[in-house]
Amino acid sequence: MKKVLALMGSPRKGKNTDLLLEYLLDGLNNEEYNIEKINLVDKKINYCTGCDYCGHVEACVEKDDMTYLYEGFDTSDIIILAAPIYFNSVNGLTKNMVDRCQRYWSLKYSLGKKYRNTEDRLGIFLAVGGAPYTFEQFNGSIPVIDFFFKAINATYKGNYFVSNTDELSIYKRPEIKEELYAIGRNIQQIKDFYIQR
Repeated sequence: MKKVLALMGSPRKGKNTDLLLEYLLDGLNNEEYNIEKINLVDKKINYCTGCDYCGHVEACVEKDDMTYLYEGFDTSDIIILAAPIYFNSVNGLTKNMVDRCQRYWSLKYSLGKKYRNTEDRLGIFLAVGGAPYTFEQFNGSIPVIDFFFKAINATYKGNYFVSNTDELSIYKRPEIKEELYAIGRNIQQIKDFYIQR
């Protein structure tokens, strides 16, 4: 059974970002997957202070709910991150969690230690932007997520982005639900993807 860690980075439960994640998880919901969904807003995650403690030892100096997320990253086969776009990148709640993954970067590059024996797990990024569609709308978030998945040794499999959610909510766009469900059903076979609606 594959373990799925689904991270919801919006503070607004049940809204557009959360719906994207739920639609994808609906496609995964069968006996092949053990799914754990975490709402980051419910977790106490201190910000990274840049103290470089993790550059000298194999741990983060902060003792908070990120410890639980580290365990999830260590044991999951598929990691799905959903976040809203604020000021052309991931929102602060999500970025704070990503910053705390400095621990993995330090482990690999400062301490020269192997983080995992395998790199066969998948990373998928879902995002919503309230502004009207422009092709560049999500460009600021992609490098952040790329480095996040590299740090935790996940193959960045794809992006699913939805624009114009201030005017047209996810609820009113049934084609999005269908597409995400199909991605979930075929998540292990699907080729790399970049979809923006």
